[in-house]
Amino acid sequence: MFDTLLPLTLFALASSVTPGPNNVMLTASGAAFGFRRSLPHMLGITIGFPVMIFAVGLGLGTIFIRYTQVHLALKLVGAAYLLYLAWRVAQAGQPDGGDANARPLSFLEAAAFQWVNPKAWMMAVSSIPAFTTVGGNYYAELLVICLVFAVITVPTCTLWCLFGVAIRQLIRTPGTARIVNLSLAGLVALSIVLLFL
Repeated sequence: MFDTLLPLTLFALASSVTPGPNNVMLTASGAAFGFRRSLPHMLGITIGFPVMIFAVGLGLGTIFIRYTQVHLALKLVGAAYLLYLAWRVAQAGQPDGGDANARPLSFLEAAAFQWVNPKAWMMAVSSIPAFTTVGGNYYAELLVICLVFAVITVPTCTLWCLFGVAIRQLIRTPGTARIVNLSLAGLVALSIVLLFL
């Protein structure tokens, strides 16, 4: 198990830091709401994703392999939800622009989002067979995978949210805010297209 720890850590880092729906949404949240208000969103990802990996490792993934229509349905629901989130980002105003209805994702929304996030599924389904050993202690190895992703997710979520906070400093006019919001929404929509290809 310990001989796979370094490769697992590198895989977790590479897959967590690369652009995807979580990271684009964190950037948008950092830009729109700042770091402190985005903390529940970051914690939802940090805890929700390892919980998802654990559930997949306990057998939920085999349901999707056996019943591909369930997997396809979840993928389509995820794509629809991502498009809804892209629309929310596109409709957002200037940071702290006074929209009383605007708010970042909550802890539970971010945790639940992992279940419809195609990149999260790809990471979970690929990490379990890659970093568990035949004849090894499967459940201990599964817990190590979950813990490594939880630890790695903290700095990667922080990085993407801080990137959004940096963008926030550049947003001085409604026109600039609109360009940033449409760009981030476009990236979320593009991530859907890329994940389906």
